[in-house]
Amino acid sequence: MDKTTTTELEAAAFRRLMTHLQNRTDVQNIDMMNLAGFCRNCMSRWYREAANEAGHDLDENAARAIVYGMEYADWKAKFQTEATAEQKAKYNKLHPQKS
Repeated sequence: MDKTTTTELEAAAFRRLMTHLQNRTDVQNIDMMNLAGFCRNCMSRWYREAANEAGHDLDENAARAIVYGMEYADWKAKFQTEATAEQKAKYNKLHPQKS
């Protein structure tokens, strides 16, 4: 495959992942962090960093809206649940520098 085709396929896969996560509002970010080591916030940060490195001015809120499919505050109010003590303990064990 040529580089353009590879980039197009990678972009399509990324868009599908974002759509999947936007539809799976039952999946909490802390569970993603505990299982996979990344979450929607990580994806929005990576998106923002890539945009900024490419010379595009994209702030955190705009990047989160792209990944979440809505304003982050709206997503939190509608779908985020309070993390359990067990979820927090696992997160702190796996990511001690981020707690």
